[in-house]
Parts: sequence; C-alpha cells; structure tokens
Amino acid sequence: MLSEKVDVNIFGCLGEGFYSGYVSSDKVKNNKAYILSRTPVKDNFQGVVVAVANFENNEKRLIVAPENQTFYEPEICSRLDSLRNVKLTSIKCLFEKSCGGIVFYNGKQNTKILLVKNTNGKYWSFPKGHIEKNESEKETAAREIKEETGLDVDIVGDFREVSDYCPFGKIRKHVVFFLAQAFTDEVKLQEEEIAEYIWVDLQQARKICSYDNDLRIIDKAETAIKLIK
Repeated sequence: MLSEKVDVNIFGCLGEGFYSGYVSSDKVKNNKAYILSRTPVKDNFQGVVVAVANFENNEKRLIVAPENQTFYEPEICSRLDSLRNVKLTSIKCLFEKSCGGIVFYNGKQNTKILLVKNTNGKYWSFPKGHIEKNESEKETAAREIKEETGLDVDIVGDFREVSDYCPFGKIRKHVVFFLAQAFTDEVKLQEEEIAEYIWVDLQQARKICSYDNDLRIIDKAETAIKLIK
C-alpha cells in the first residue's frame, strides 16, 4: 500500500497536525488510518500512504499524509507514541532518511577514503544509516560511522551532499553525507551490517563506485578535502 493514493475522511483530531479517520481506494474500503499533515486539511481530501504501522493485538493501520508532504520514521513514531493504550510493534515507511560520511584519512603518502560493502549488497559505497529520534544529521552520521567501522571521526567543514534514489520497489531514500576525518585507518567492522571495507585514493574510488550519485559526491569531496588540508 505504500505510495498508494487514497480518499481520506477525517473524524477526529489527536493533536496538532495529527488526526484519525478512514481511507478508501480501489484496494481498500473504509480502513481506519492515522493522518499527518504540516498544513490545515479539509475533512475530505486525497492523500498518500506514507507508512504502514503494526500495533499490539495484530492491529494494522495506514499512515496517510497529503500529497507532496514527506514524513520520516522518527517523526511518525513520535506522533504514534503520543497515543494512549496503543503500542507500536513495527513500521514500514515510504520515505527513509539516512546520514553518513565520506570518511578520509591523511596517510603519510596520500589521502585515502573509506568504502564499505553491506552484507546484503553488491556495490561499494560510504558508511551510513537511518536517522533516529531526536538526532541531528551530523550526530547520525558520526554514530553510524562509529557503529559500522569502529572509527571515531570529526565532521569537518561545511560539506553536505544529498543523494536521492529508489533502490527497490516504492521506497524513496534520502541520504545526507558529510565529510568525516578519521585519525587512524584501523577499522573494526560491524559484521552483521558490513561485509567488507577498503581504503582507496580518490582516483581508485571513482573506478570502484558504480552509481552516478556516488561519483558526484566523490568529486565534491575531493575539492572539500583539499580546502581542509
């Protein structure tokens, strides 16, 4: 149901920009739903399913928002946590936000950047992970780098590059990358998440990385690293 357009009928307000109601479409008829909106909404409008939430007692509800409004998991969960006598057990969201870093290390001979390959992935990229409740983007990036590689890093400069893509199905990923300086090249992998790692110079990174977004970010990172050095 993610990304499906539905007709929304609101019957109650649960908080600012948070409502209960029913939704209908060709696939569902008068299903109970929770509605989120950053702007005032009418009692009847067309929305988009931005999440599917599962609660205790096997209850499932669609989370709907007006078209062209984006809600990520931490914000949705925060709203659902405010409900009384309702406990969220799992959620699948249309929009996923992650943060990570272009991790670089200034060695004796040259500057190297760190590439990783996920346990369920085929391609080399950069350390990253989902943003959590009450975290800033930079806090997420530093935490995920530490968890995945064991490296303590400094987020440096004003480098901030965004990669938007749909890796599979209807999920829409929004990834924010920062420049992260490491002070050792000794990596300790989070083996349940990361299968391999490699330190390479920027020219090698361009040969190894496959996606246009990654190549664009490498180019931007090279310029930024030179300014920091």
